Amino acid sequence: MHGEYKIPGGKLVTVDLDAEDGVLRNVRVAGDFFLEPDEAILAVDRALEGAPADTDASGLAARIDAALPPGTEMFGLTTEGIGVAVRRALAHATDWTDYDWQLIHEPPRSPALHMALDEVLTAEVAAGRRPPTLRVWEWGAPAVVIGSFQSLRNEVDAEAAARHGIEVVRRISGGGAMFIEPGNTITYSLSVPGDLVRGLSFTDSYAYLDDWVLGALGDMGIRAWYQPLNDIATEAGKIAGAAQKRMVGVGGEGGGGGAVLHHVTMAYDIDAEKMTEVLRIGREKLSDKGTRSAKKRVDPLRRQTGLPREAVIERMIESFRSRYGLSEGRVTDEETAAAEKLATAKFGTREWTARVP
Repeated sequence: MHGEYKIPGGKLVTVDLDAEDGVLRNVRVAGDFFLEPDEAILAVDRALEGAPADTDASGLAARIDAALPPGTEMFGLTTEGIGVAVRRALAHATDWTDYDWQLIHEPPRSPALHMALDEVLTAEVAAGRRPPTLRVWEWGAPAVVIGSFQSLRNEVDAEAAARHGIEVVRRISGGGAMFIEPGNTITYSLSVPGDLVRGLSFTDSYAYLDDWVLGALGDMGIRAWYQPLNDIATEAGKIAGAAQKRMVGVGGEGGGGGAVLHHVTMAYDIDAEKMTEVLRIGREKLSDKGTRSAKKRVDPLRRQTGLPREAVIERMIESFRSRYGLSEGRVTDEETAAAEKLATAKFGTREWTARVP
């Protein structure tokens, strides 16, 4: 069995192994990381040899930590990352490059239709009828997007939203509220097969699916990192928030493995005054982020890159394409019809939006 894991902000670690009678055998760890002293790699292999095959990543990391020679130094590698690679090998996880990725970047859509497209396209990936997809959104109107489990009245000032002509919609994933203005926001969705994140914990899957965009930001001169559970941050502040939803496969050729929706909203620019009027951002949330002002929590990409929004998006797309390949695609007529129906019956209704009042 073979497993691979790109350490967030680090290097690739690979593991080849067998599982015999419930334990790990013939374990070989490799990768483009740096490790001193040389014999530490043999200690890693010995630590994993004979480990129960149901040991989680943290347990495997503990075995390695206990076996490493004194003074061992790792660069671009962590023992936890080695444990994750082992779990992915045992789970027969796939890699980004195992797929033919499709790009969807179409004209602006309404907020409710964007919510519906996320659900429809990810369900199609889960069923094996659509390839893994990167969808870059264009917003047709300003919006507040609240998480699946958030209280509508606790998160949004309805009068202020109406005054500013802002539509409020609820998405299918958890997480916090996002303040959206079409020219000030960059949003994208990844609809990926469940096998791509197999063997990863929920937390690790966020870091894994965010890693490519950290590289894209780095190419634009921004040192960004994943900040658990679902933020992308820089030294100047948060620039993006992510959310996920798991879906079960429902038949179709190649289906059955399920899919993951991972979507990210990035602040290209922001009207902080308007945002704080519309969103009820509580003191506890601000204190958790180490700041006393909502305006200081987000540092837009416009200031950090000096690039037009369209140029930032194009560089992100090209970064993804250079890593994993990416062909031009579109939302099919059948997918569009299903999404429009869902937007009308679900995402555009008061019943759904206020399901947690």
